[in-house]
Amino acid sequence: MSEARVRFAPSPTGYLHVGGARTALFNFLFARHEGGVFILRIEDTDVERSSAELETVLIEDMRWLGLDWDEGPAGGGALGPYRQSERVDIYREYAEKLVSAGAAYPCFCTDEELELKREQSRRSGLPPRYDGSCRELSEDERQTKRRDGQSESIRFRVTTEQDIRIEDLIRGEVVFPHDMVGDFVIMRSSGLPTYNFAAAVDDALMEVTHVIRGEEHLPNTIRQLMIYESLGFDLPAFAHIPLILGDDRSKLSKRHGAPNIKDFRDRGYPPGAIVNYLAFLGWSPKDEREMFTVEELAGEFTLESVASSPAIFDETKLNWFSAQHIRAGGAGKFFDEALPFFPKELVESYDRELLAEIFDIVSENLPCYSMIEESAAAFRRGVPSYDDSAAEILDGTGHLLEALADGFGALEEWAGARIKQSIKETGADLGLKGKALFMPLRMALTGSSHGPDLATLIRIRGRDDAIGTLREAVARYRGRNV
Repeated sequence: MSEARVRFAPSPTGYLHVGGARTALFNFLFARHEGGVFILRIEDTDVERSSAELETVLIEDMRWLGLDWDEGPAGGGALGPYRQSERVDIYREYAEKLVSAGAAYPCFCTDEELELKREQSRRSGLPPRYDGSCRELSEDERQTKRRDGQSESIRFRVTTEQDIRIEDLIRGEVVFPHDMVGDFVIMRSSGLPTYNFAAAVDDALMEVTHVIRGEEHLPNTIRQLMIYESLGFDLPAFAHIPLILGDDRSKLSKRHGAPNIKDFRDRGYPPGAIVNYLAFLGWSPKDEREMFTVEELAGEFTLESVASSPAIFDETKLNWFSAQHIRAGGAGKFFDEALPFFPKELVESYDRELLAEIFDIVSENLPCYSMIEESAAAFRRGVPSYDDSAAEILDGTGHLLEALADGFGALEEWAGARIKQSIKETGADLGLKGKALFMPLRMALTGSSHGPDLATLIRIRGRDDAIGTLREAVARYRGRNV
């Protein structure tokens, strides 16, 4: 069997979205599992919408996810170039071959004429199909139209009278009715190829053995099969992976937030967590295991394990995956990539060791680094902002807060166990315990009624900060019978 070769072929017309990233991942995992080749091909012939900037972001997203390609832009390969805009001469060559063989022909119909014909078909209740106006023009008629300055495209001549069948590796047998499409354009009047023609030619010349792509591309397959056959190319195997739906079971779109990889990067999700979650959108392992590295996914991934039914994108589940990854890796694995998301005041207040400890504490249930600012708020040194609820807790507790501050000042060793013991001893002296003891202390230090372990929090914030903040709380509430 020949080496497996697969490709991911995005258009740089927008950010890499969840569906595209999942397609890239499945191709990557298949190639790695099979010991094959993963190709990145940039389909940038939509000149008006494509941009070099978006291509740059797309490549950054792929590399961030760890989906490195073997052949592609900036990666080399013997079967390039790997940008379609650099392959236009190749498409023209193969289009001319089809015209010479009678499998394609020039078409001089204008966009306005074609739209009128489509509208007539719709009114008649018929699917819009080209009526073949230019199909049998003589060479003299074609030359006359060219002399008149009429622009021309090239249409593929559909001649099959039998249904076309493929054995899709995920969906099973798929039948395309022979009259499903009429003659279709392969080269536009602009001189650029259409998607179906360029994709078929590229897949064949790049020796792609397996076309793994989204289910939405299934209707394109019949046109590509016709092009393959007419040019004498060997057919690849096809595998159409299921759609990704929103939680309302409609196709994932902008109204669902249409999450993209750049957004996940900007929000500070670990790439391994995104990859892990994307893999489960349509694929499942042999056992009940859920947490995988990309290397482990490649070891288990097979097309036979990909479902044919739609997958549901669930950001709550994504956040669970991500929090599991962050918790498991902790500061040892994720601190450096999380550090840029720490609030400036914390970075300026603590050394690296204490910042890493804070990260370990807040990462107990942290799905993305952009939430560090909120999760680590209790570690801000200095007097917090008190809201109206603070008065309910702090009124009448001045004697407690003063005593706690005195106890902290008397400690010879500044350690979590000694801090906890000091708090309990102060409470015992005043006949206080439980919420009556701990709630005023927490509120005075953080301005919140909940948060991380108090003794750890106080140790990290430091003796001077703890004492100063408690005494400032007493001063602020002195006029409230504190």
